[in-house]
Amino acid sequence: MRSFCHCWWLVVLVSLLFSGSGLAQQPAPPAAPALSINLGGSEQGSVATAIQIVAMMTLLTLAPSILMLMTSFTRIVIVLGFVRSAIGVQGAPSNQILIGMSLFLTFFIMAPIGKRIHDDALQPYMAKTISTDQALDRASAPLRSFMVKQTRATEIDFFLGLSGRGPTRIEEVPINVIAPAFVVSELRTAFQMGFLVFIPFLIIDFLVASTLMSMGMMMPPVMISLPFKLLLFVLVDGWHLVVRSLVESFGV
Repeated sequence: MRSFCHCWWLVVLVSLLFSGSGLAQQPAPPAAPALSINLGGSEQGSVATAIQIVAMMTLLTLAPSILMLMTSFTRIVIVLGFVRSAIGVQGAPSNQILIGMSLFLTFFIMAPIGKRIHDDALQPYMAKTISTDQALDRASAPLRSFMVKQTRATEIDFFLGLSGRGPTRIEEVPINVIAPAFVVSELRTAFQMGFLVFIPFLIIDFLVASTLMSMGMMMPPVMISLPFKLLLFVLVDGWHLVVRSLVESFGV
């Protein structure tokens, strides 16, 4: 009987321990903090700010296209490609070197325009003295002036006709007409310069080919003419002449 009582009290003690402090309930995990992003003081301001962010992201996405097609990059990279083809060496300089050289020449030529954009648009906008629309207008004005200066009037008239517009003053021509006219004009100028680059090297190819034919040799003339073309290019300091002609062709 005494052993039964001891067992009963032991059972009660164990049950109290497990139901009390022994297996206490685990605290509930804290609720996840709420995240709220506010883009403005009012609903209209939030929508306007969101639209500005989307427009900025779109502009950053189009930045490579703007750099290639609305600056001096197009003419430079095409002419340098013609120089490599005229000499006859397809792997030297490589595409990376040509593109890098074109980028640095583009930065050099567009430096005055970039300085005007920085002084007239970026700095006042960062100082919050002008609005976003005013900053965009001031930033596009130097670039627009550069493109108009490099674009032929016939190209502008051509795209004005395609857009269904009549005779328009140059100050009133929209940017969506000036930009494609500038690209086509740059392609035309680059191919004209490339043709002039090819002429001296073609003369060397003709002389070498005629000499080999007169000697009865049927070997490819490129193998003989390539050293002479490289020698001519080095003697006249060809890279200096090409770069100088490219920079002076913009007249910036």
